[in-house]
Amino acid sequence: MRISRFLKTLLPAMAALGAFCVGSSMAPDQSAAQTKSQVCPNSDSGLKLPAGFCATIFADNIGHARHLVVAPSGAVYVNTWSGDYYPPNDKPPAGGFLVALQDKTGSGTADVKERFGETAQTGGAGGSGIALYKGSIYAEINDRIVRYSLAAGSLTAQGPATTVVSGLPLGGDHPMHPFLITADGSMYVDVGTATNSCQLKNRTLQSPGAVPCTELETRGGTWRYDANKTNQPFTPGDRFATGIRNGEGFALDATGKHLFVTQHGRDQLHANWPDLYKPEQEATLPAEELLLLKAGGDYGWPECYYDAEQKKLVLAPEYGGDGGKTVGVCANKIPPVAAFPAHWGPNGAVFYDQKQFPVHYRNGVFIAFHGSWDRAPFAQAGYNVVFQPLAGDRASGPCEIFADGFAGPVMTPEKAEHRPSGLAVGPDGSLYIAEDITGRIYKVVYVGGSAGGGAKFTPCPGPSAPAGPIERAEAKPPEGTNPDAGLPVPAGATREMVALGDRIYHGEVGGASCTGCHGSSGKGSPLGPDLTDKKWLWSDGSYAGIAKTITDGVMQPKEYRSPMPPMGGAQLTADQVSALAAYVWGLSQH
Repeated sequence: MRISRFLKTLLPAMAALGAFCVGSSMAPDQSAAQTKSQVCPNSDSGLKLPAGFCATIFADNIGHARHLVVAPSGAVYVNTWSGDYYPPNDKPPAGGFLVALQDKTGSGTADVKERFGETAQTGGAGGSGIALYKGSIYAEINDRIVRYSLAAGSLTAQGPATTVVSGLPLGGDHPMHPFLITADGSMYVDVGTATNSCQLKNRTLQSPGAVPCTELETRGGTWRYDANKTNQPFTPGDRFATGIRNGEGFALDATGKHLFVTQHGRDQLHANWPDLYKPEQEATLPAEELLLLKAGGDYGWPECYYDAEQKKLVLAPEYGGDGGKTVGVCANKIPPVAAFPAHWGPNGAVFYDQKQFPVHYRNGVFIAFHGSWDRAPFAQAGYNVVFQPLAGDRASGPCEIFADGFAGPVMTPEKAEHRPSGLAVGPDGSLYIAEDITGRIYKVVYVGGSAGGGAKFTPCPGPSAPAGPIERAEAKPPEGTNPDAGLPVPAGATREMVALGDRIYHGEVGGASCTGCHGSSGKGSPLGPDLTDKKWLWSDGSYAGIAKTITDGVMQPKEYRSPMPPMGGAQLTADQVSALAAYVWGLSQH
């Protein structure tokens, strides 16, 4: 749908909504400004955008929407995921995990919604990756990438899926398989790592890295297959590039010559190596990355991580690193094209080469950041979409915050209202954003802005930006603001111990990351269970039983994919373990 027709249809109802276009002023493309007016159609998205941009809620509540693609017809196809990333007993919407959406009335909202593909009843759990190639939908489902043929005049697939690749690794820290298909049918597939940093004991205090890291034989890189073939088995020999911890967002430039992928930087430098890293470095290291993919390239994981302040790859502590001073083998690894703040979680990417947006946004990559969990006790961050300008195979400037406000008032994994995950550009140049909490799809359009004045953009925080003040996600913890506010105390503990356990739980003492998995209020998140519901899987819920679970860790969870290393991967004393157990017991009895 062309924007001019869109506005003509809605202009009478939209005139009063112009004030909802928020953000700073910028100089638009002159030709675009002549045919657009500064009004926002149905601007109820809650997003903060640069001046001249507006967002509508294209669809909502479709399941945990991950990646998406837009057909030449304007139909939007979304892959939804209800695998073990999400809480147990999380019931997906009825029907297939693939969702087709279409706006036939020009309202900016999908009025046609159809589901297809595998269902929970047929053993499916959905996936992240999706692509459109030669008129067929390609989608990740469980350990496979399959193809659905789209019949002429039909929005959804007709007939069963054909398997393109099978046997993709599942389980571990990163079980998803996003992918991209180029014009010649080359299909690049992300196979994320099973661990944080290839330690002998994952996410555990001072556990050394495996030598060699045999995980790299089948994980931690990009694999290449042929989208024109079927029944291709996953094999180590099809690896295209290595040393990529989790490359979820692929973006191909307009020339088809430069393929980029994002990388999630590793976690828990201070928590696992407190003698080498300061507490605030848990929140500021290492950088997230945008990589230029090269055949046979090695990007450094697990031996290296990128320090954006030093602007270089440095040796990881699991492999002899000394807190960022030594480079070692990292001198021979491929550094990123661009770097971003730590732990923001780049989940989706798309190259913009259309003409609807101003010239400034052409020939660059939009990146959807899912948001951090590993910054406690400092404020979490990310939960936004940024724009990274490019010139060929390199960055042409710093990144800019493009869309913000997804999370709402509380920016944590368990409290965020929405978390960006996927991006796609429509044939009319609109930008579509998928988020995976409620399953909302946003459509962002450009409707014009002032031609005067210089361009103004909101820069991303720089590599030297401090972690910020220690911050609790809520104004008050669940038990109040002081030890006398009401948490019960188990026999054998004291109220002072509960107060200390409160500080340990929230990352203020000891360096543990409890809130990252169990939430700031203990009510759980996609990574860890609710500690307040009296449901215990590893003990009888007694004070002693909780202390033992904290000490031993949970390396093979029964209902969640993420393990809990002993003492949360931190260096807690026996007294601190007792205090933390007293606090958790109090949460469960409150």
